[in-house]
Formats: sequence, structure tokens, C-alpha cells
Amino acid sequence: MSVETFDVREQLVTVTPAATRHFRASIQAGGGKGVRIDVRESGCTGFKYVLDEVAGGSDTDVPVALDEGVTLYISAAAMPFLRGTEIDYVREGVNYSLKFNNPNVTAECGCGESFSVE
Repeated sequence: MSVETFDVREQLVTVTPAATRHFRASIQAGGGKGVRIDVRESGCTGFKYVLDEVAGGSDTDVPVALDEGVTLYISAAAMPFLRGTEIDYVREGVNYSLKFNNPNVTAECGCGESFSVE
């Protein structure tokens, strides 16, 4: 077992302009001020991403300011899972969805709803 250091000043995630526009439209429609990202145990592979529109983050969240007045609030518990992740908003067929390009993921379930990390 090893101890890993974490510098919160490092950029945790990158967000594409398309995802930023999607977040902005969502919070404008819902009346929120930002989006909180968390990771919870779920699914057949282990974990899932949880996104909520929020008025602000909690004391332990790390705020990430994006363009267009959008703020992401990253849960402290989610930081080890999300480090280095790119969040994109992509078209797949006739649908649009958020895509987490996460270098920490070692496996995903067949439906894409859950993932695992080592």
C-alpha cells in the first residue's frame, strides 16, 4: 500500500465547450447555480457518476469555474475517481449524452451505466 498525494490546485477535470453549454442550459432551465459531480457505488461494475444541479457546493467540494458562468462542484470523495477526466457532450446516433473520458476506469458494464477503477 502506498500514500498518494493530491494537489487540489491541479486541474481535476477538463470540460469541453459543448459540455459547458449543456451544463449552462440545464442550470438556466432548472434555476440552479452550478452542477455537483459525485461518484457512488452502483451497478454491476461498481460505481456511477451522479450529477445534480445545485445552488452551491458543500464545504468539502472543490469548485471548478468554467466558461459561461458555470461552476462545477466536485465532491471530495469523487476526486480520486475523476482526476484527469474529460467531460464531453456528444451525439451518438440521434441522442446526445454526457461522456466521461476517464483514464482511471479499468472496466465498464455493457450498458455504460457503471464503471470500476483499481
